[in-house]
Amino acid sequence: MPSDPPAGADLQHQSSALRKELTLFDLILAQLLVVLVADYMGTAVKAGASHVVFWIAGILFFFLPLAAVVIHLNRLIPLEGGLYEWARIAFNDKIGFLVAWNLWLYAILYVGIAGFLTVSFAAYAIPGAAWMASSKPMLIASSCAVVAMTMIIAGLGLSAGKWVSNIASIAFLVAIAMLIASPFLNLWRGTLKEYHPLALVAPPLTLFSLSVFSKMTFGALTGFEYVAALAGECRNPQRDLPRSVLLTAPIIALIYILATSAILAFVNPNAEDVVAPVVQALSRATQAFGIAGIIIPITVVLLLIYYLATFCIFFGVSTRLPMVAGWDNLVPAWFSRLHLRYKTPINSILFLGIATLAVGLGSSIGVGHQEAFELLITWSFTFYGLAYLALFAVPIFSPKSRNLRPAPWLRIIAMFGLLSTLLFVVLSIFPVVTLENPWRYSQKIASVVIGANLLGIVAYRAGKRSTVR
Repeated sequence: MPSDPPAGADLQHQSSALRKELTLFDLILAQLLVVLVADYMGTAVKAGASHVVFWIAGILFFFLPLAAVVIHLNRLIPLEGGLYEWARIAFNDKIGFLVAWNLWLYAILYVGIAGFLTVSFAAYAIPGAAWMASSKPMLIASSCAVVAMTMIIAGLGLSAGKWVSNIASIAFLVAIAMLIASPFLNLWRGTLKEYHPLALVAPPLTLFSLSVFSKMTFGALTGFEYVAALAGECRNPQRDLPRSVLLTAPIIALIYILATSAILAFVNPNAEDVVAPVVQALSRATQAFGIAGIIIPITVVLLLIYYLATFCIFFGVSTRLPMVAGWDNLVPAWFSRLHLRYKTPINSILFLGIATLAVGLGSSIGVGHQEAFELLITWSFTFYGLAYLALFAVPIFSPKSRNLRPAPWLRIIAMFGLLSTLLFVVLSIFPVVTLENPWRYSQKIASVVIGANLLGIVAYRAGKRSTVR
């Protein structure tokens, strides 16, 4: 295996067959859609009154380092495949493959929660439908429908997918704006005695609070590099990808703080629904106005549009990873086959769709609704965390011969990002919801993550042997 991978000219030639659909406006809305995760607003609620301090610490020690590193690498290596190619070019094929493997597993598991979210929102929106949230048949039907939808949109390509993303991003911002405004409206009406959204309260120094901090920081503040995987389908990736990060970072930080405060105004951390925290808070916030029956169905529809679109964009990006790995001869060329009309990796879409459906249905066997949701989302973000270790390692540890090392100040703040990510990965085995058997939960998290990466090493070696032959 060559020690020095190509600088990217051949990959830019390969990606020339892809359609250049994404403008700066599309990238801004895509960044908001990918980085803002309503689930982790619910996780932040577990921090209680200390959440503002946690958010500020996460922004300083993780979010800003992430933005700086992604801007740096986007300008140097604006290639289809994003983080996978950055790691492969900075280190070697094996590291690149394992990064792509973990990103791929992250997307499969994250999209696998689609069934849980769909039935949970339906239970809130439809009177007398609370039973749906724990119904296995409804979960199966919902999972099948969502995976089929993501496959179709991925197959049509970004000419259709970008409109799904743009509309969903706007829908989510409308829903979050209603949430953020609701405490102020209740305060004005007199149904809320006091509200201090930016109160600074020192967090307790416990393992639980540290686990919550690591999960809300890493889970909520990641994603800037994900959109970069579509660089080959951007009209001007070297200019527009860094700009999209700069423009959206302050908006994202403010939304997280205000949205978490709004949820806490109406929901006790111990009684929070981690699957649908925004809907739960709005259902209580609108009761005093007598409009819950109108607002909640609207909110559910807006959030469903948002979630379904996030599943589509994560799924679509993940189908590009095997495609690009095929260009690099790390997986069979079968994964790189493009649809004649839409120029999308049709075989990769088919394979990923089947794997996602299998994981989504299999994860609920033998566990409760909340535990199954927590398992899926914790597994997925732990795989994501392993990929992020490589992201921050690129500017710190890449060989000087690769010419990827930035100025010393950027390497220092990248180290903060690396340590924050490492903290999340180590603490990912500790649950933030009450479970009957937390030790079994921790065993499941650790065994799946370790086993999956061992399988990834086996897959890489098998692929290299087949390439030699």
